[in-house]
Amino acid sequence: MRVVLGEDLALLRDGLIRLLTANGFDVIEAVDNGPSLLRALVEHRPDVAVVDVRLPPTFTDEGLRAAIEARVAVPGLPVLVLSQYVEQLYARELLSDGRGAVGYLLKDRVANVAQFVDAVRRVADGGTAMDPEVVSQLLARNAGNEPMHRLTPREREVLGLMAEGRSNAAIATKLFVTDKAIAKHTNNIFAKLDLPPSSDDNRRVLAVLAYLNA
Repeated sequence: MRVVLGEDLALLRDGLIRLLTANGFDVIEAVDNGPSLLRALVEHRPDVAVVDVRLPPTFTDEGLRAAIEARVAVPGLPVLVLSQYVEQLYARELLSDGRGAVGYLLKDRVANVAQFVDAVRRVADGGTAMDPEVVSQLLARNAGNEPMHRLTPREREVLGLMAEGRSNAAIATKLFVTDKAIAKHTNNIFAKLDLPPSSDDNRRVLAVLAYLNA
């Protein structure tokens, strides 16, 4: 699986290269600034990009901007963004096209190698990997919206776990309930949020994230 990495801190960049390589990924290029990242993403069209939000030259949102621009040139390009803090504007902007194959993790999650590697693979496969803290803040921000108000506390809990990218089985295990119970909650959530049926395998997560973004 081919990876392009965008990270300006040399120690973290080298660490990520070693971590990814040790877990079967091929880091075809690692860059430390926004313009080089955009060029590498469009040129290589990797299976997944792992990108720091803040890169030179401005150290504001160069990494995110490069990733978004690359997804315009290469529709559906899988991108996993790493950030030091939860920055809701960046999270919503990344999710705004609703195509999936995106992730937003806090850098602290990299310390959990299994969790990080799983997130990279999930995004590369076209799924969504959201940091629980990001999901929590997005849900809180939208808690007053009328559609969200329709959800029960349990349905909001299930919605948050869905937005992280968890399957029904994983949610059921997390909440100590049956798969059938989670399927019922899921159907209720989509009904209450006025989200129509779709054959898209990622419909659950993408529809929820699109709603949160709105």
